[in-house]
Amino acid sequence: MASSTFILCFLAFSLLLGLVRLTRASKLEIEELSWLDDDKDEEINMVLGRHDSLRKCDFGSGKWVYDQTYPLYDAATCPYLSTRVTCRKNGRPDSDYEKWRWKPHGCNIPRFDALEFLGRMRRKRIMLVGDSIMRNQWESLVCLVESVVPTDRKTVTYAGPTMAFHALDFETSIEFCWAPLLVELKKGPGNRRILHLDLIEENAKYWRAADVLVFDSAHWWTHSDKWTSWDLLMEGKHVARDMNRMVAYQRGLRTWAKWIDLNLDPRQSRVIFRSMSPRHNRDNGWKCYKQREPLAYASHPHVPEEMMILKGVLKSMRFPVYLQDITAMSALRKDGHPSVYTQAGGDKVEKQHGTGHGSADCSHWCLPGVPDIWNEMLNAML
Repeated sequence: MASSTFILCFLAFSLLLGLVRLTRASKLEIEELSWLDDDKDEEINMVLGRHDSLRKCDFGSGKWVYDQTYPLYDAATCPYLSTRVTCRKNGRPDSDYEKWRWKPHGCNIPRFDALEFLGRMRRKRIMLVGDSIMRNQWESLVCLVESVVPTDRKTVTYAGPTMAFHALDFETSIEFCWAPLLVELKKGPGNRRILHLDLIEENAKYWRAADVLVFDSAHWWTHSDKWTSWDLLMEGKHVARDMNRMVAYQRGLRTWAKWIDLNLDPRQSRVIFRSMSPRHNRDNGWKCYKQREPLAYASHPHVPEEMMILKGVLKSMRFPVYLQDITAMSALRKDGHPSVYTQAGGDKVEKQHGTGHGSADCSHWCLPGVPDIWNEMLNAML
């Protein structure tokens, strides 16, 4: 009887010991798996999954809502705005264009919180790359954050084609890099401007170490013959005097996409491509002069060819680039442009020109204004 009891106790003890060992082993396995950061495929899948979740909310589909709590900053107190976008200072008599908020269908864009944004972007470089409209967006983003940074703890530096706002206590920089075509535009023999569709490194060297990259490129590809940005196009050793603009755009974007795929790591860098900012400078009812409120809807919704090309290039990439589609929402805001108020005394220009034809800027945006909403969307995406 005693021996039977001893055997049963021994078996129970062995079973209990085995369970303890199994539990310990499971914990060790879990801990070890949590440290296996070398599994690149898994990390990349996580990044892709994050981008998939973003796509479930269509930020680009919605309506403009009048909101008295806007704008998010005062143009008079932000020292980083260029003259051409300070529309009220330049004599624009109305201010409602500052008070419209974008409301997507089925989701919300959180109100921009400068301290929260800088906290998440601590020790990070944010770089916006593109043309003067991207500079427009950079000025907006800097004005959105600068008021919470003490005067002696912020500065702006310039280097080559870049300018950078530094929030020193956060070790954060918000930078702009001038590269309107992304690929390289160089001077050749006879001072001719040569656009190299297959060269990008001279521009890209400035982007390489950024944590967040936001790109745009469209307007300079579509300038009229009178204002074209190049004299010759070159790809390898082949030189062309002319080429279909959209073919050239696609080839330039493919060069950019190849560079991103080969040089950036999705575990370390976030890349966003902002779609084309719409212009309202046509004379068929879209002129921006004296416009005072957004359109309720687009009577003739149109997807620009540039957008179709961009989507095709992004789809072919291995690197997960998120498309920030601001084209349709901004197309409703023909009231948001500087028009004749691009310099001090814009009200006098208005009296002189009447309709403002020939002198109205219907491409860039007044600040505060539409680009602030792009940056609220960007903040939500990040």
